[in-house]
Amino acid sequence: MSEVTAIRKFACPACGAEAVWTPSKKALVCPYCSTVSPAELKADGTLVEESDLVAALRAIPDDQRGWNAVRKTVKCQSCHAISVFDEKRVAQRCDFCGSPSILAVEDVSAPIRPGSVLPFKIAESQVREDIRRWYGSHFWAPNALGDKALTDTLHGMYLPFWTFDAHAECPWEAEAGYHYYERDSQGRSVQKTRWEYASGHVSQDFDDVLVPASKGVHARLLDDLQPFPTTTDLVPYDPGYLSGWVVEQYQIDLVDAATHSRERMDAALRRACASQVPGDTHRNLRIAPEFSAQTFKHVLLPVWLLTYTYGTRSFQVTVNGSTGKVSGEYPLSWVKITVAILLALIVLIIFLSIQK
Repeated sequence: MSEVTAIRKFACPACGAEAVWTPSKKALVCPYCSTVSPAELKADGTLVEESDLVAALRAIPDDQRGWNAVRKTVKCQSCHAISVFDEKRVAQRCDFCGSPSILAVEDVSAPIRPGSVLPFKIAESQVREDIRRWYGSHFWAPNALGDKALTDTLHGMYLPFWTFDAHAECPWEAEAGYHYYERDSQGRSVQKTRWEYASGHVSQDFDDVLVPASKGVHARLLDDLQPFPTTTDLVPYDPGYLSGWVVEQYQIDLVDAATHSRERMDAALRRACASQVPGDTHRNLRIAPEFSAQTFKHVLLPVWLLTYTYGTRSFQVTVNGSTGKVSGEYPLSWVKITVAILLALIVLIIFLSIQK
């Protein structure tokens, strides 16, 4: 592999450090920021980068990197979130998990600057009330949850997201199934299926497909918080919007995020194609999407985060800072679950005894 790297050096598209060919991933991987650049190893030992997105990353000039303001950066040694905040602030605990194990870090190179920001609209006082109501809205949670899980550790923060736009032309082929019925030897109606070849075409535009780039907030919660009004309420990035707020620096790089967005687009196209297949059912659906007009943005979206401990476990509650939607995790009451199971068994026994 030393011969490969000697032929040509590749700079990491995200931070500028030298990327190294990693056989296990069959890609160039940055040892500093872990950005993965898709590449192909040719028979003569030379490397060829495969993704146009990598070229787009390298084309981002230095004046579009960094925060355009003096900021302090720390990394949590527990949850690995990278927090960025005002230089004068002194951080003693991680805003994401509450761990005191945080260390100041120096960037290898400045991150890609956000292109736009979605400002906070929901006030902290309203968020606290919404979370208190959320505590009491879950039947299977312990009754004491609202009393023992306090909201004093509520933080408002801007989280990094990538958004992707694209146009897709997607031809498809499948076998369409049509149900019909025949009588068997005992006179019973039996369902059978007649299969026929079918094909079609789907055209679809994708606008602002969101991919979270956060490590500090659980991905499922961020998915539940969507949608964010990114198509209507985004404003151009200005460091003034970040004053007084914690910002998480992205740790899911653009190349990986683009892969995730393509998977989501492919899944949406598969559903759209499946809905076009005629008949009662289908099988062997094959799609061949072609994408064009592909663009991306780096945006910061507002999220209120509460991390609380119940018993020996930690949980997160998140609130969409623009719409007020709440999504969170909570412990289960095994007392309630046990009582429910016992009641279900009693009902089943009574039902079976009546049937005898």
